[in-house]
Amino acid sequence: MSLDGTYDPGNIFARILRGEMPSVRVFEDDHVLAFMDVFPQARGHTLVIPKHSTARNFLEETPENIGPLMEGVQRVAKAVRAALNPDGIVITQFNGSPAGQTVYHLHVHIIPRWEGVALGRHGEGMADVEELKGLAAQISAKIA
Repeated sequence: MSLDGTYDPGNIFARILRGEMPSVRVFEDDHVLAFMDVFPQARGHTLVIPKHSTARNFLEETPENIGPLMEGVQRVAKAVRAALNPDGIVITQFNGSPAGQTVYHLHVHIIPRWEGVALGRHGEGMADVEELKGLAAQISAKIA
C-alpha cells in the first residue's frame, strides 16, 4: 500500500483497541495502548499505538496526537530498558509498504537489542503467548 489511502477500521490494531482481538497488554492510558508484538524481532519487542486516531501512518497523524504518542513511546521504552537491560533499543516507525509497513494503523516499534544477538525478521514466527505475558509483566512493573 502507498502512503495515501483510506483508513480500514477492520485492521488488526483497530480490532485490538475495540477488544475484538486479543493482545498481551503492557501499558494503557487515555492516549496510547502498548502491547507485545506477537511476531517479535527480539525478546521484548513492544508496539505503541494511538487510541483515538484513524491515521494510517505518521504523516497522516494530527499534531495533537503526536505529542501524547511520543510520550507513551518514551515511557514504554524506558520501562523496556529497566526491565530487560538491553545494550540498545531500536525505536522505529514505518510509512507505506515500501518502507516495511504491514498494518495500516499508526504504530511505533520498541525493539530491545543485545550485543551479539542477531535481529530476527518480522513475521518469522509467532511468539509463545505465555512468554509474552511474562515479558509484559516485567515491563509493566517498570512503567513510571
